[in-house]
Amino acid sequence: MSQTKSMPTDSSIQVTPSPLQVPEHVAIIMDGNGRWANQRGLPRAAGHRAGAESVRRAVEACKRYHIKYLTLYAFSSENWKRPESEIKALMSLLQRFLKEKTKEMVKQNVRLRTIGRIDMLPEDTRKQLDKALKQTENNTELTVTLALSYGSREEIVDATKAIAKDVAGGKLDPDTIDNATFKNYLYAPDQPDPDLLIRTSGELRLSNFLLWQLSYAEIFVLDKFWPDFNEEDMHAAVQEYSKRHRRFGAI
Repeated sequence: MSQTKSMPTDSSIQVTPSPLQVPEHVAIIMDGNGRWANQRGLPRAAGHRAGAESVRRAVEACKRYHIKYLTLYAFSSENWKRPESEIKALMSLLQRFLKEKTKEMVKQNVRLRTIGRIDMLPEDTRKQLDKALKQTENNTELTVTLALSYGSREEIVDATKAIAKDVAGGKLDPDTIDNATFKNYLYAPDQPDPDLLIRTSGELRLSNFLLWQLSYAEIFVLDKFWPDFNEEDMHAAVQEYSKRHRRFGAI
């Protein structure tokens, strides 16, 4: 679902008086941290640190546009295959980010949520996440969902197992299962599906991200790495989204 909003005022962005059709929910595949670092002769961890700053810019841009939901592909189920040193660096960065930004999220009325197989994360990371989730749970302006240890195929498998269990236990009549029923078994059933998917680094694939939820999303690909993402890029994505006519299979 999209919303009609007046364009935000920012000295760095050229605006026109006409309203934009603003997406209610934006999802982002934050791709290219490692390649950004490699191009600069830096360790991959430096790219991830720079990428964390882009998260801050994306959140600020969403607030400026009054976007209600932002889902970020932060750590995929496939990322566990990376070198142990890089995984440790990523978990350390996540913990530091949460420690530094949770108070700011509370102040800005931003709620933090997670999706994914969170039980696979290190215990100290889970504890820091739990603190941030509890401290921000009553915030209402923007919901930021971090996809951590997340894979969409795994989410669909988990949902299917839960449905099968409820059918076997007599809690669910299989003849009543429809799209709405299935969605209720996904990780965040109360959130609307993304209206707009942004992917950085120029890659043209979904990478096992929100396969069910992105069925009717508009896709905007940026030919730049995630650490270079800024508010002007969000502006361009929202402008492009506003020009598109979403038919949802109709004429």
